Amino acid sequence: MRHARNNELTDRRSAAAEAKASLLTAYRAAKTAAEPSQASRQAERISLVDAREARRAERERLKHEERTRVETSAAQEHAAMEAAAVAEIEARHSAENARISRVVQDEAARKAERDRRYAARKSRQA
Repeated sequence: MRHARNNELTDRRSAAAEAKASLLTAYRAAKTAAEPSQASRQAERISLVDAREARRAERERLKHEERTRVETSAAQEHAAMEAAAVAEIEARHSAENARISRVVQDEAARKAERDRRYAARKSRQA
């Protein structure tokens, strides 16, 4: 004899409806009681999201600055290498021109000496 009274179908239905109604009122009361804390939690979440976005934007800005600095540095190094190569080529050309000039001068000096000897021999023979 667990239940002393006889539970009819209508009694069970009314008990279930009362239980649902009490659960609903408890839920509504908890929801209204939690609204201020929920609003503060929502504001905290929004501030966290804003801070996260600001940090991400700062990281992106730093990455972009680093990338442009590296690209600028690479471009300067490339320009310096090209200038060094051009200077080396010009130095080679000037050295080659100087060598050719010396060879031409030496050849002219040899011809002048040969002509002088020829003229001296002709003057002795005459």
